[in-house]
Amino acid sequence: MVIGRMRIRAVGAITILALTASCGAIGSRRPPPLETFSAQEIYQKAEFELESRRKPEEAARLFGEVERLYPYSEWAKRALIMQAFAYHQDRDYENARVAAQRYIDFYPADEDAAYAQYLLALSYYDQIDLVGRDQGLTFQALQALRTVIERYPDSEYARSSILKFDLAFDHLAAKEMEVGRYYLKRGHYTAAINRFRVVVEDFQTTTHTPEALYRLIEAYLSLGLDGEAQTAGAILGYNFQGTEWYQDGFNLLKGRGLAPEPRGTGWLRTVYRQMIQGEWL
Repeated sequence: MVIGRMRIRAVGAITILALTASCGAIGSRRPPPLETFSAQEIYQKAEFELESRRKPEEAARLFGEVERLYPYSEWAKRALIMQAFAYHQDRDYENARVAAQRYIDFYPADEDAAYAQYLLALSYYDQIDLVGRDQGLTFQALQALRTVIERYPDSEYARSSILKFDLAFDHLAAKEMEVGRYYLKRGHYTAAINRFRVVVEDFQTTTHTPEALYRLIEAYLSLGLDGEAQTAGAILGYNFQGTEWYQDGFNLLKGRGLAPEPRGTGWLRTVYRQMIQGEWL
């Protein structure tokens, strides 16, 4: 696998690199052009730059030279996946994606294709940081991670992809909650309800669902839609009774003389029938 190969530090390779470096240090002599080195020697020099000198940008350039000078060699194939890795180490995510995708396109059946797809997914995932950022990268990360999970379920990268998929999925729900709370605080109840509805319907397996149901109780009570608020409370009580959100929601309803129970015929009643009564038609 590529990770194992990346860890190889051949004594002969380091000796070659030391000699190459010394050539440029004596007087005004320049190091010999890369064309005079074999594919293996250039590849080993790139590894040296990546692992010993911690220069991923230079390593990526040298891995690219292997492919340019020896395009049909086995070393060129190795260099392409390592170039993707080096770009990712350098946080040059765009070029990492380009190199990883090229590897997948050229060598779809190779043993390192799974790793290339995983690197492609990471190049999106590692750019996800704050919930306030544009969510386009999160969607792309989810798609790429899903590809790893579905196409390479037995690979060593599948489990990590599943964990990251769940975190990215939760991230999208967090964004919906953030916007929903923003609308709720400003009295835009219908807009807030639309955001919390997305969480309940599309992200119900995330950690944000209990709060979304509680916020729906708040919003519906503010609009005078008691039946919808009671239905939200019923779902909250059935699935998340042990949470603080249920207790707060119960107290909110009780303060209005209401109880959590399914009422009305709106979308929440449909969710109640599906989630609790198992009625999907």
